[in-house]
Order: sequence, then structure tokens, then C-alpha cells
Amino acid sequence: MNYGLKPKAIAEGATIGVISPASCPPDEEKFRRGIDYLKKLGYKVVESKHVLDNYGYLAGKDEDRVADLNLMFRDPQIDAIICSRGGYGTPRIINQVDFEVIKNNPKIFVGYSDITTLNLAILQKTGLISFSGPMVAVEMGKGIDPFTERSFWQALKSVEPLGTLTNPPANPIKIIKPGKANGKLLGGCLSLINVVLGTPYCPDFAGAILFIEDIDEEPYRIDRYLAQLRMAGILEQISGIVLCQFVDCVPSEPEKPNLELEQIFDDYFKNLNIPIISNFAYGHVPVKHTMPIGIQAELDTDQGGLIINESAVSKIIT
Repeated sequence: MNYGLKPKAIAEGATIGVISPASCPPDEEKFRRGIDYLKKLGYKVVESKHVLDNYGYLAGKDEDRVADLNLMFRDPQIDAIICSRGGYGTPRIINQVDFEVIKNNPKIFVGYSDITTLNLAILQKTGLISFSGPMVAVEMGKGIDPFTERSFWQALKSVEPLGTLTNPPANPIKIIKPGKANGKLLGGCLSLINVVLGTPYCPDFAGAILFIEDIDEEPYRIDRYLAQLRMAGILEQISGIVLCQFVDCVPSEPEKPNLELEQIFDDYFKNLNIPIISNFAYGHVPVKHTMPIGIQAELDTDQGGLIINESAVSKIIT
């Protein structure tokens, strides 16, 4: 598969489709505030038929959630698609996604957390660059942080190179291993990256710059996910690592013997001869970058960290 198919940049007044391929937004008021945020910016918004369905921890039945996804890509009136939230559920529908429709109708697709599985599968099956970024019932519904907002709309609108993705001054990037690497940018939520390993939906990690984050995972579980990456040969293939925000990844029983995340990372990465940075502004946090999955990137610890020397979208043809 040739990666690097770019969606068209989002235009003023474009139509944005909103779907829930995983869990349902738990707070409809926050969801409505997110919809209003987009409308106030001048966008038209179309909610999918099942966006607020409930089926246990899922936003409706698998066949309904995937139908919403396929329809949004198929519909020529929809210019971009933003997920309402993550939660859980995308691994259940990957094998029902119409990737041919997506390949023939490339458009902006945004989501993170559980949506990581979809981001990676779409890249592998279609080559389309998608975006790990803010969602309607999360950041947009809460009141999106200005740093996050700037990064998001730049990624979706600008046909100029995105440049160096720097952290806010008060929260600098840390250099774990110096160096320079070039490769496609792959990653997302660590526990959801592992879902696609060994499947037809896993992209080629050879030479990739891997970025990872997670939330509410105990240290031993982060350890387990990294063990799987190592056993799958991923750590031997990649050219660089960006450690992002690991939120509330602490022991539930701190009185028992445990390892700190820094110890776990050192155990797995200390023998890798590749550049590694940490504390990068991305993940389940309010202040973060939007990450274009599948784009060519550079990791240069002497030049500020992660650099994207191209746009993530193509020009709008008028």
C-alpha cells in the first residue's frame, strides 16, 4: 500500500459529518456544545443516524455504527468527518468497514483514543492520512484550549508545511536519546495500536516514527503492550519514538511492588539506537497537537523535536 493519500483541506462553510463509531457521548449537553462550536465557525453539521444510540458501552449495534461511517464517506455532500468521542468499539467494526469507498472518496477523518484502530486501518487499507485530534463531545464540547485549537485547524486547513510541533513553553519536550530520524508518523493510543498488530489492518512500521500515549492503564499493562510491540518486531523496525502523555497510568495498589513508567520505558528502549523524546503535547489531555497519521515526518532533537515538512491536506480545487 502506498501511504500519503491526502484529503482536501477543509473549506469555509464546509459540511462536517459527526459519527460515534465507538461509545456514545455520555453527556448530550456537552455533545450539543461541540456541535454548536462547529456551527459558530460557519460549518454545516450533519449528525449520523446512530450518533447518540446506546447499546451497553457502545453507541448502538456494530452494523449501525459501521453503516454510519461508510455512509459519511460515501455521501458527496460530506466534506469532513469528526468523531463524537472514543470510548470503546472500533475494533468490533474494522472488518465491516468499506475501505474501497474510503479510498475512492478521501476526506478528512478525525478522532483519537479508541479511534486509533480506525486511523491505522484506514491508512493501511487506503493510504489515506487521517487525524488523531480533538473530538466533538470531548474537547469541542468542554471548550477547546487555544493551543489545541490552533494546531487542529492548521492541520485541517493549511496547505503549507506544518513545521516543528513545539510544546507550550511551560511544558517543554524532554530528550531521552538524541539523534535524527525520518519516517512516516504512526501511532496513537498504545492499547489500541496493539489491537491491529498481526492483522491485515496493521500498517508497515518499517522506518516509522512511533508516537504513543494512553490513559488509565496501570504500569504493568503498559509493560505488556510494549512487550507485544517488541515481540511483533515493531521496536526493531522504527526509526524514532515520541512518548506523549500517559494520564493516570499509576498502580491501583501502590502499596505493592511496582515499576515507574520511566523504568519501564528505559527497560524497553535503552538498547535502541534511535532518537527518543518524551512529554510531547498529545494524548488524553486538553493541550495537544493534532497528529496526521501516515504523513512523512522528521524527529530531530537538535532542531526542536518533531517536524512535519509538508502539509497534511491537499489544495481545494475550485
